[in-house]
Formats: sequence, structure tokens, C-alpha cells
Amino acid sequence: MRFLFIVQGEGRGHMTQAISLLEYLKSDGHELTAVALGSSKRREIPDFVQNAFDCPLHTFESPNFITDKKGKTIRLSRTIIHNFLRANTFYNSLIEINTLVKVYRPDIILNFYDVLGGLYNLLFRPKCRFWVIGHQYLIGHQDFPFAKSKGIQKLLFILNTKITAFGADKELALSFRPMEPPLRKSLFVLPPLLRKELKELCSKKGDYYLSYVVNSGYGEEIIATATKNPEINIVAFWDKKEACNPYQPLPNLIFHKINNRLFLEKMASCKGLVCSAGFESICEAMFLGKPVMVIPVKGQYEQSCNALDAEISGAGIHHHEFDFSIFDEYLLKKKLPVHDPQAWANSFYATFQNLLHAENQAVNTFPLPSIKENRMISS
Repeated sequence: MRFLFIVQGEGRGHMTQAISLLEYLKSDGHELTAVALGSSKRREIPDFVQNAFDCPLHTFESPNFITDKKGKTIRLSRTIIHNFLRANTFYNSLIEINTLVKVYRPDIILNFYDVLGGLYNLLFRPKCRFWVIGHQYLIGHQDFPFAKSKGIQKLLFILNTKITAFGADKELALSFRPMEPPLRKSLFVLPPLLRKELKELCSKKGDYYLSYVVNSGYGEEIIATATKNPEINIVAFWDKKEACNPYQPLPNLIFHKINNRLFLEKMASCKGLVCSAGFESICEAMFLGKPVMVIPVKGQYEQSCNALDAEISGAGIHHHEFDFSIFDEYLLKKKLPVHDPQAWANSFYATFQNLLHAENQAVNTFPLPSIKENRMISS
């Protein structure tokens, strides 16, 4: 089966999910023909992403969030206006995607939550199947925990998610935990997509906290809390372009630029993770048995939902700022997750294979490799 990925480039979560799924596809003889990656001038594509794919990687300009001057709070009104004024640019991106589809002729386009991916399927109506994947599609589940909304934040989140999935044949909703079967026929709940490297690590408890921030403006908060608490050791990762690498402003604090392998190694040896409420990092911490404290990015309603969902799943707690002393107190009385995160994550392969075989039976146009009986989930 031939796939083409359309991947949102905001943060690292969707990119690492795409890399993880590639490992599953290659192990069963499927082919990833190309990757179309949404980009912006505000962010650099991490090296680990550029080196991960053995197929052509094409970038296109895609809508992105606009933050305040400190790079902390999402400005919704400015984001909407900015992206609206660039409509011509984004239409050219749609044409680029259409050219890729014609050249690579995939059987399935898999959209990792990029807005232009959904608009492409709506406007260009490709002949191949169109699937979407991401934690965000869990909002279609009857038991999804919506956070309290200010103004139209909830409405915009739902609208954005629906746009990314225009006309989707299947919506694959990644979840922190097992859930009841969805009432919607096109919706399927799957375990998180975790990388093979993560599953090869040996988890142990170190003497430092690990932190990851999408918006580098939160680095100021981390520096402030490290200054107030010199007894707390912190290893942090960010994507601040102009910063030296590594950057150590205090004896108990060091910043690294985003590095895939180093981040996972530090994750395996930390005593807890403090980060924004991105789905991917929380799942990685849960798999390694690391408690988390998440700080939703201000103005990003989706992250408020993630924080609530993570707490329900037993991952940890959420807070409104990077105050590591609060996390210290929590670790003295933390509870275990309500399920086995490793067993849940390791069931992704079998679940995804079942979906592919169901698709094959439905369209009956291309052969699929048979599921290998008694195959162990790769660890």
C-alpha cells in the first residue's frame, strides 16, 4: 500500500508521530512515497525530522499560530487575521500538494492535523483514500473531556479540527488511555504512536527534572523558578534560534536545542517531566513511568483539554506556570495511572493493522501483507 503523509509542522508532536508510523509501515512492506510538511518562517525543521525519512520531504507554507512578543501566549485574533491575509500563499501550497499527489499516486493520504490537508481533500477531491490521525480527533468521542472555554476558543478548536478532516474516510483518534467504542462509525480510538527508540530505553530515576517548551518565551519562567530553587536541577529543551547550544544560565539549569535522541535519553533518567500540554511528550513520559506537570500554552484551548485529559488518565497534574516546587510537592503523594501505559501503547500495531485489512476488504483494489501470527510488538 502506498502512503503520502501531510504533516503539521507546529511543535514536534505530529512530526514524531509521522516518523513512528513510518516504522510500522516499513516493517510490513508498505511504502511511504513522500512527506509534505507544513512550515513557517517562525520555526526551523529539526534535524531529526529531516534525517528520518528515506523518501522525498517537501515543505509548504501552512497556517501557524501567532504569539505575543514574549513567545508565550497565543493571539487568536492576530492568528486569524495573519493567516487570512496569506490566503493566496496557502492556495499555492494546495496546488503544491496536488502536484505531489499526482506525481506519487498514493493509495492513502494520511493527514497529521494540517489545516491545508483537509482543505486539499475538500477542494481537489483526490481519487485516493483520505485518513486523518491525531489526538485532536478524540473530540468526536462521546466521553471526551472538554475544558472550560473562554469566549469562542472551544468553537474555534472544534472548527479547526473539522477543517483538517474534511471528507475523511477514517479519523484515527490517538488517546492517553483505552476508551469505549465511539458512536461515530468513521472514528477509531488508537493508542499513542511512540517511537521505537523510546521503547528501547531503560527507565531509571535521576536527580533532575526534564522540561520541554514549544514557545521559547517560557524559558524566562524556567530561569526564574531555577533561580528561586537552587536545590532543584533542571534540564530543558527549546527551539530558540539565537541561543547558543547548550546554554547554561545557572548552575542548576541547562538548555538544549531540540535534539531527538538526547531528549529521550534525558527523559529516561529524569524524575519527572514539566512541559506544555502537548500530547506526544505526555505519552512518552507515561510509557517510561515518569510523572508529568503540564502547563497549557496560554490562548491554546486544545492544550487545556490535553491537560484535563492527562490528569484523568493518571499522567500527573497541570498548573498555570513553570513552578517546579509545586511539582516537588505532588511527587510526594502521586498516584499510579489508571491503566498500563506500556501495554496500551504496544497495542497500536495490531489495531492499525486491523484498520488496514478492513480498508482492503472495503475497496478490494490492492493486496495487503497478511498479519504475521504471534508477531511480538516491536519494543
